[in-house]
Amino acid sequence: MQREFLIADTHFGHNNIIKYENRPFASVQEQDETLIKNWNNTVKKDDKIYMLGDFALASKERIIELVAELNGYKVLVMGNHDRQHSYSWWNDAGFDMVSKYPIIVDEWYILSHEPLYTNTNMPYANIFGHVHGNTQYSNFSKQHFCVSCERINYTPIEFSAIKKMISES
Repeated sequence: MQREFLIADTHFGHNNIIKYENRPFASVQEQDETLIKNWNNTVKKDDKIYMLGDFALASKERIIELVAELNGYKVLVMGNHDRQHSYSWWNDAGFDMVSKYPIIVDEWYILSHEPLYTNTNMPYANIFGHVHGNTQYSNFSKQHFCVSCERINYTPIEFSAIKKMISES
């Protein structure tokens, strides 16, 4: 059975993100190697992974290499750093599906890069990235879950685990 995973804000190739977000890596090479290892140790080739934006800041050649190296059927919901390129650019880079806009899965879960407001009277939950370690946003509640990689130990998290945490909150 195909499992589903989520992650956001990997920022492959982005040296300054280590400093901006106080990531525990000595170099961008160590960061990228750790992210690749964690991804591939978690996500298998037949799994689906939703990348909720800000995948990489690198050349197209390097991005093609990264996407090819990572396991899974890869869905990109474009983040603010990804939107400088078109859908076809990201498809050519190797993503299986690309969306500039949030997508709804399993009827109730809105996957987006930036957090969206979800009224507590609504049955929807928003899964997002973008905020990294910003303490204004909690990790999760009944209405949301943040998958910025800093919050999930730089490792994709299984969708079923997110659903369980949301339902139990």
